[in-house]
Amino acid sequence: MAQTRDLKYINREFDDFRSQLIEFAKNYFPDTYNDFSPTSPGMMFIEMASYVGDVLSFYQDSQLQETFLTHAKDPKNLFNLAYMMGYKPRVTGTSEAIIKVEQIISASGGSYIPDFSQAAKINANATIVSSDSSQTSFFIPEPLDFSFSSSYNPTEIVVESITAANEPETYKLTKNVKAISGKIKTEYFTIGTADKFKTVTLSDSNIVQVLSITDSDGNEYFEVPFLGQDTIFLDETNSSSDSGNVPYSLALKKVPRRFVTRFRSNGDLDIQFGSGISNDDDSIILPDATSIGNLSNQGSLNYNGSGSVTSAYDPTNFTYSKSYGIAPSNTVLTASYVQGGGISANVPANTLTSVVYSGTNLGSLTFNNELPAAGGRDGDTVEELRENALRAFNEQNRAVTLQDYTVRALSLPSKFGSIAKAYVTQDQLTNTKKNDSIVDNNPLALSLYVLAYDNDKKLTTGTKTLKENLKKYLAEFMLISDSINIKDAFIVNVEVNYEIIVRPSYSGRDVLLNCNLELQDYFEISKRNINQPINISELFTLLDKVKGVQTVQKIEIKNLNGGNYSQYGYDVLGATKNNVVYPSYDPCIFEVKFPKKDIKGRVINL
Repeated sequence: MAQTRDLKYINREFDDFRSQLIEFAKNYFPDTYNDFSPTSPGMMFIEMASYVGDVLSFYQDSQLQETFLTHAKDPKNLFNLAYMMGYKPRVTGTSEAIIKVEQIISASGGSYIPDFSQAAKINANATIVSSDSSQTSFFIPEPLDFSFSSSYNPTEIVVESITAANEPETYKLTKNVKAISGKIKTEYFTIGTADKFKTVTLSDSNIVQVLSITDSDGNEYFEVPFLGQDTIFLDETNSSSDSGNVPYSLALKKVPRRFVTRFRSNGDLDIQFGSGISNDDDSIILPDATSIGNLSNQGSLNYNGSGSVTSAYDPTNFTYSKSYGIAPSNTVLTASYVQGGGISANVPANTLTSVVYSGTNLGSLTFNNELPAAGGRDGDTVEELRENALRAFNEQNRAVTLQDYTVRALSLPSKFGSIAKAYVTQDQLTNTKKNDSIVDNNPLALSLYVLAYDNDKKLTTGTKTLKENLKKYLAEFMLISDSINIKDAFIVNVEVNYEIIVRPSYSGRDVLLNCNLELQDYFEISKRNINQPINISELFTLLDKVKGVQTVQKIEIKNLNGGNYSQYGYDVLGATKNNVVYPSYDPCIFEVKFPKKDIKGRVINL
């Protein structure tokens, strides 16, 4: 009868295994083997077994460790875990620079206005090469048109020279455009018969992104976050009256041809296409309610009687749609992508002057970056990859909380209109009166109050196109059970009057100027939020710190309305309590619209 052995399972290292095996042999085989000297054959086998146990323990611990994002260290595994958590790792960081583009044009005829027929138009993706030793390439992603000006894309116009009769002769047009480091490169892939989830690889270094993929028949493939998503955002030129503030309208386009990209830990980029292999249209087919009970789990039209009502159905199979897109076949794919970035792309100021471009009226154009390019960096480190993936998992790319909606609204791409301010609250906590609501009023819905900037960076209500774009944009991130009303917040214009006593030997004019500058910075509209109160005590403290101020005698906030100001009046005195001016029940924002005129100071004597 076999003897029961006393086995221990807590040994994990070589020395522990070795000691336990020696003890095991002494206890159970005292007469069979008792030579435990370092050179004995028995010790050789004991140490070999200990070695195997140590190695197996290491691999067991390593495999367990690599299953947890917070402890994983293998870059290849970290990349896979990051994608699983919804984060797309970065293998390089692009540098960005603001390029000042100038052109001289003539005045037009006897009216002496700029002759915009001479205005330059530069096509998108114009290339700029730095003049320093790095010869770093940049490109301008958006087309440049000097004849177009808006708050989104302003053109500054100044008189450059005048005639003998003191009339404008030439004008200088100036635009600031963003340039991104990188070269636009192309690679071709020959595709044979259709292959489900066909994957090709770009093996270049420092790949930033894929710009476009087309096949030899002219069909375009679109990048999506995951193959199950069959729609993308599409920009269409806005032909409405508000096109100056909102140059593009936002639309959703269904894309049967699509792809996803995944970086490898070595920097290569995999491009994966869909699984559909039919030439039929990939439109969604709504199920017929009368045939639901006749569908089996395999999707065949077999009558199963009453038992089929308990069957589980796959929605993707049920709609008979190629839910992951069309796979390319018998064609040549042309992939255009951006390669570049890294720390070396942070070129100094005044080096981005040499441009290779195509367009019209390109004479007398000058380019220059007055500030250094910034943002270029290497890819994610192990710790950054880990933390960014954990953050992405919490974000989930969905709007759930009030803060989610605020951030998502503010992140609307500026070409669809710029949201300057956003404030979200429960609808039942606000006035039930509709205020330019885009969607039907729902007392249990959320209310999103928004404001935009005009051409002078003054607050204004959003145009209809802007709010329609925002509605379509938010719809892609909202839960299906959510409802949201997009409304205009109220603008309350105010002026600030103050009195100070100046210290001896200080110039009252200089001290007032410094006080005005401090208040202008405090009331800078980019620093103000909807429903943010005005703390007058903070203003006293702010002015007390100005050099030369002995005492702040009085600070008064007054409402301004009508004419060039907001139409809404506000009882500032009634809304002031404990030296704090509180906003109204309906969401509003306090704005000093003309700081140089609406902030007034006075020096008084003791």
